[in-house]
Amino acid sequence: MSAKASAVAPAATPDADAPVGKSRKKLFVILGAVLLLAVGGGGAWWYTSHAAPAPHEAEKKLPTQYFAMEPAFVVNLADADAVRYLQADVQLATRDPETLKALEEQAPAIRNRLLLLFGQQTSDALIQRSGKERLQDKALAEVRSVLKREGAPDKVEAVIFTSLVTQ
Repeated sequence: MSAKASAVAPAATPDADAPVGKSRKKLFVILGAVLLLAVGGGGAWWYTSHAAPAPHEAEKKLPTQYFAMEPAFVVNLADADAVRYLQADVQLATRDPETLKALEEQAPAIRNRLLLLFGQQTSDALIQRSGKERLQDKALAEVRSVLKREGAPDKVEAVIFTSLVTQ
C-alpha cells in the first residue's frame, strides 16, 4: 500500500497547490494593473507639466521701445471749404530691437509717407475718436509698408499720437 499511498500523494499535492496558483495569478494581475496605472498617471503628469510652458512663461516680452518722429508733423488738411492744418507728434512703438534700428534707418521714408497720409485727411474726419483711430491704423500700415519694401523687420506694434491738433 505504500506504493499506492506514494502514488496518491503526488496527485493530492497539485490539487492543494491549485488555489494558491490562482491567488498568485490574481495577485500578479492586480499588481500589474496598479503598476500600469501608476506609470500611466506619472507619464501623464510629466507630459502635461513639461510638454509646453505656460503662455506667460513662453512669451517673455521685451519692454516697449518708442521711436519719436521729430520734429512734429505739420500739414495742410484736405478741407475744400477752408485752409486747415494738422499738427501731430508721433511715436512708433516696438518691442523688437532690430525693428527699432530699422525705424531709425528708414525715418526719412517713413516721415514722407506719413506726411502724404496726413495731408489727405479732413478736419471733419479727425473730430471723432474713431477718425483718429482709423488714422492711426492707416499710419501703422504705411510704416510697416515702408519697412517691408526695404526688407527690414516690420514688428511695429502701434503708431501713437502724443499730440494732435487741428486748426
